[in-house]
Amino acid sequence: MPGRFKLGENIPRSVEPVLREVGHDVETARSEGLAGAPDPDLLAACSAEDRILITLDLDFADIRAYPPGSHRGVWVLRPATQTFAAVLDLLLAGIRLSSVERTTGKLWVIDEKRVRIRD
Repeated sequence: MPGRFKLGENIPRSVEPVLREVGHDVETARSEGLAGAPDPDLLAACSAEDRILITLDLDFADIRAYPPGSHRGVWVLRPATQTFAAVLDLLLAGIRLSSVERTTGKLWVIDEKRVRIRD
């Protein structure tokens, strides 16, 4: 099932066309003028557009600041190395899992070994 995603400014630009090619609806913080915007503004834009935020920014993993259920969903990717391949592998793992696990309103922290889900 295609997802609706917004890529944070720290996600490699080359990820966007890959996701589009496999049928996902993808926007980026950069393309919408949100690069450098305060985190709450970026998350508010995601909620208004019904998009899951995908980011490398650990600030979004703080459930005191961004409690699950207060947003459409956040995926924080934690690659061992911040290469295109490592980021894309984690993102595709998240997409595979989203076919069987609900994402709405949840925080997912995705690394090479596991996906931690907070709701």
